Amino acid sequence: MQNLNSQDDPYLLSRQSLDKNPSEDISEKIVGVILFACALVSVLTTFGIVLIIFQETFGFFQEVSFAQFFLDTKWTPLFAEKHFGVWPLINGTFLTTAIAMAVAIPLGLSSAIYLSEYAQPKVAAVLRPAVELLAGIPTVVYGYFALLFVTPLLRNFIPLEIFNALSAGLMMGVMITPTVGSISLDAIKAVPRSLREGSYALGITKLETIFKVVLPAALSGIIASIILGISRAVGETMTVLIAAGLQPKLTVNFAESIETMTAYMAQISGGDSPRGSLNFKTLYAVGAVLFLITLVLNIVSYWIANRFKEKYD
Repeated sequence: MQNLNSQDDPYLLSRQSLDKNPSEDISEKIVGVILFACALVSVLTTFGIVLIIFQETFGFFQEVSFAQFFLDTKWTPLFAEKHFGVWPLINGTFLTTAIAMAVAIPLGLSSAIYLSEYAQPKVAAVLRPAVELLAGIPTVVYGYFALLFVTPLLRNFIPLEIFNALSAGLMMGVMITPTVGSISLDAIKAVPRSLREGSYALGITKLETIFKVVLPAALSGIIASIILGISRAVGETMTVLIAAGLQPKLTVNFAESIETMTAYMAQISGGDSPRGSLNFKTLYAVGAVLFLITLVLNIVSYWIANRFKEKYD
């Protein structure tokens, strides 16, 4: 029997030549360094943002106590009689968010169910991009549409103020619908067809299969889409700034003018408050609260997605 060593085997010779090619090793190292640098930029950017926000927030709390910020129910930092209670801003943010999600959840889920379970492939190929096109419309357009069209229309039936939470929330709901619908659609399509066929084999109707088999199996993705939509609504600026007004109130009346955290931040960012002043520092204090709320929502979304995630072989 003939023994072959590395000098006789052409495969081994070519493999060794590839392994010992210095130019490829250098290229791979360069690509690895570039990719690492790209990843590092995003990490450092996030770290820098967090550092600046909480550094300025620390300066704010050197002049305003935690009790004034978290226990007071009035927010008038720009008035002669100053109050720094952040709850009216948080209230306005969650009021418009609740209205938005009351619109986005049923619309988004309904569109996802139709596109995945009922629509023909050709129809779905046209409708899905059309629905997602709503996400590409500038938010300032939604704001002015709410102010100039939705509010006058609703005032024919409901006694609304010119600036109100309802119109802003409705437009935010339409704006967030593609986010909820697109992610929910992907989650529903990820459910194996075998589950549907097994349900049909038991004599269960298509509608019952959707609500008792498909949606529970896609629950983690659907909940994640809803929480992502909430995060988007909490962070929305231009729509609420234009349509909801700048009146910080601790109220649940959607017909009144309110102010959200992002709207106040946009107001202060206009340049009227000198840099380093207490009014300017309120921008970072409110931004820190908004950052923590969004962080909690993302953590909850990640936990739910992993807690209820279904694995199929």
